[in-house]
Amino acid sequence: MTPEEVAARMLVTASALADLTLSDALKVVGYMKPKLIKAGTVIIQEGEVRQTDYMLLVLEGDIAVENELPGLHESMVVNIMGPGHLIGEMGILDGAPRSATCTANTDIAAAVLSRTALMRLLKDDPRLGARLLLAISKRMADRLRETTRKLKTFAQMNKALQQELNVALNSRTPSRNTRG
Repeated sequence: MTPEEVAARMLVTASALADLTLSDALKVVGYMKPKLIKAGTVIIQEGEVRQTDYMLLVLEGDIAVENELPGLHESMVVNIMGPGHLIGEMGILDGAPRSATCTANTDIAAAVLSRTALMRLLKDDPRLGARLLLAISKRMADRLRETTRKLKTFAQMNKALQQELNVALNSRTPSRNTRG
């Protein structure tokens, strides 16, 4: 297989844009640029406001996705993205500040789609562009649903911990009705 065919097959995986056909993906890959990234490189920085107008398809290697923990000056790895995963797809749509830090755990081979290339694709082939945007939107909706599920789980855990803490604190408080 050619590098373009490999990239197209990865673009249509469940972790990327499964709603595209292989034929669509081959056309989209024609608008992407290859990129090699050294291990340890911060690819995307949380809060970054410049150079936010692209998405990256991981072809080889692993990327750690981290979020800063509010008020702690620390970050937590929330995901590891490997071959077939997309990062930065929100940025290609809105150019807003990045929502996470993505660091190359290993050397990375990737394909990059810029907003400029996306706009060219939309002009050249509006139907394909629409299918691509729908696939990206669906992928983002899937991630939002997963994040919501995780938040609900964390909220349940937090509530249970708070209840246990309240029981422990109440058992340590001396009763006011006892006379000594």
